[in-house]
Amino acid sequence: MAQVQRMSRLMIKTLRDDPADAETLNHKLLVRAGYVRRTAAGIWTWLPLGKKVLENITRVVREEMDAIGGQEVLLPALLPKESYEASGRYDEYGDLLFRLRDRKGAEYLLGPTHEEIFTQVVKDQITSYKDLPVILYQIQTKYRDEARPRAGVLRGREFQMKDSYSFDTTDEGLAEAYGLHRAAYIRIFERLGLDYRIVSAVSGAMGGSASEEFLAPAPAGEDTFVDCPACDYAANTEAVTFEAAPVDGSAHGPVEELDTPDTPTIETLAAHLGVPASATLKNLLVKVDGEIVAVGVPGDREVDLGKLGEHLTPAVVELVTAEDFEGRPDLVRGYVGPQGLDKVRYIADPRVASGTTWITGANKPGTHAKNVVAGRDFEVDDYLDVVVVQEGDPCPKCGSGLKLDRAIEIGHIFQLGRKYADTFQLDVLGQHGKPVRVTMGSYGIGVSRAVAALAEQTADEQGLCWPREIAPADVHVVAAGKALQTELALDVADRLAAAGARVMVDDRAGVSPGVKFTDAELIGVPKILVAGRRSAEGVLELKDRRTGEREELTVDEAIARLTARD
Repeated sequence: MAQVQRMSRLMIKTLRDDPADAETLNHKLLVRAGYVRRTAAGIWTWLPLGKKVLENITRVVREEMDAIGGQEVLLPALLPKESYEASGRYDEYGDLLFRLRDRKGAEYLLGPTHEEIFTQVVKDQITSYKDLPVILYQIQTKYRDEARPRAGVLRGREFQMKDSYSFDTTDEGLAEAYGLHRAAYIRIFERLGLDYRIVSAVSGAMGGSASEEFLAPAPAGEDTFVDCPACDYAANTEAVTFEAAPVDGSAHGPVEELDTPDTPTIETLAAHLGVPASATLKNLLVKVDGEIVAVGVPGDREVDLGKLGEHLTPAVVELVTAEDFEGRPDLVRGYVGPQGLDKVRYIADPRVASGTTWITGANKPGTHAKNVVAGRDFEVDDYLDVVVVQEGDPCPKCGSGLKLDRAIEIGHIFQLGRKYADTFQLDVLGQHGKPVRVTMGSYGIGVSRAVAALAEQTADEQGLCWPREIAPADVHVVAAGKALQTELALDVADRLAAAGARVMVDDRAGVSPGVKFTDAELIGVPKILVAGRRSAEGVLELKDRRTGEREELTVDEAIARLTARD
């Protein structure tokens, strides 16, 4: 028998107004409906209703992970510094890591993710290929010291996450585990009722090769992704690639210098010459592990520093400062051109293809040059796709114009390969009696982020509107009156619970029917059953929270309808 949640005893405080600091829909509604409470910046308390939703998502995730043979473990959140120093991520994570010392001075961190520790666990527990493949997972709190926690539980300093790891001796085995997780994620997000897209992605600090993200489109999303209306292509903007074929530049005249005083920016240069920004070549100077590097892109485009960093990882990429120009007469601030940069590595976007001609800096103050041809007047050391993707850019698959959308990242899967196995020398005895290096996959789902994503996608003007699988109850019974209605509501609630339904009943005394109806809409249980004006006749009103459809049913009809198996 399911338990009845009586609102007269439930710790819940609903609010009529949005919190003053709330910007996103999930932040406003989860607080107003009494699901969460802010403890500090980026730190949240999950109240009884919120904990039920969180646990329902966890249950779905656990069921699907168990179905693919995953074994659940629980690793510590407090981790020794040495493991992350060995992988290099102690420095890579930078300020995102929570770092601390114990009373003896030993250094620790709060785990942002657990590749290192899982690798060490398997190294200790598994010694033979006969014990592989294996999939291990945990559902645990993670920590990241976000500079600007925002959007409620969407971007917090601590968050609930499922992370799983596959271990195998062959690349084929890794590909199989990756496929198992991909299929499990599809089932999970469909069961949760999420609208999602699977997009190509980059691995970032995780490392590895093949990588896909599961994104939930929502205006509050912090990720931008592209999809193609004409084909099935979809990708994170950092994973979008562009290829340009060389063109014939032989018809262009020789380089000609132009007097262009006070034009250190693309905007001022284009205005001075009366040309579009796309005719100019922008040269951004960055430092890569301390070495100055020039990056060339068309003047009407911006350099995506995230993309550039992904291409050059594990090197550290940062913008140059005024001090970096000191002692470098070959670098003229605001007037840099690739021709004559003999001592500087030159990276260019593929749009700066061989044979293309540009107006660019002449490496002299107040001077630019035209008819500067790629491949004739300067050479590109490396072509890397580094521009910020724009709406209408050509689809890498079919050439049609791409569309940009905002989304929340709810899952990410990686084929890590042997990066962490190499770091920790994770070998097992192979079938021929020789050591074999293990290959790994890493697979994450943001459990608390899924709560926020669902709130963003399913809410309406009245409040939250949960899918049945993860709602805090199947039906919200409202006693819209006094003793008779309350007695009937409690009786129906008990009968529903006895039949296996999860029931919330609003039996609060001294609360008006209007407030009860408003709270029922705000809380968002999928079915609302009202004991109202026809209670004496044994007739109830059933409302579908999502569609708003209403119908009158007898008590027996309502119970039969609400406990019928889909």
